[in-house]
Amino acid sequence: MKKIKPLPIPEGFSGKDIRIESSICTGEKTIGFYSAADKKLHFAELVSEDADIERFYLKYGIVRK
Repeated sequence: MKKIKPLPIPEGFSGKDIRIESSICTGEKTIGFYSAADKKLHFAELVSEDADIERFYLKYGIVRK
C-alpha cells in the first residue's frame, strides 16, 4: 500500500475544529474545519459513506478519537 504524505492542517484550525454537518432538507453530510468566527465549514467535502470521514482525517494526518 502506498503511503500518502498528509496535507498540513489549514492555518488557524486544529483537529478539534473538524465537524460533520447534515443538511436539514436532504440529509446530505459534509465534513470540514468549522470556524466559530464566521460559523462556516471550510475545506468542506461531501460524505457519502463512513469511509469518507476516515479519508478526511487521514488526508490531514489526524487521529480520530
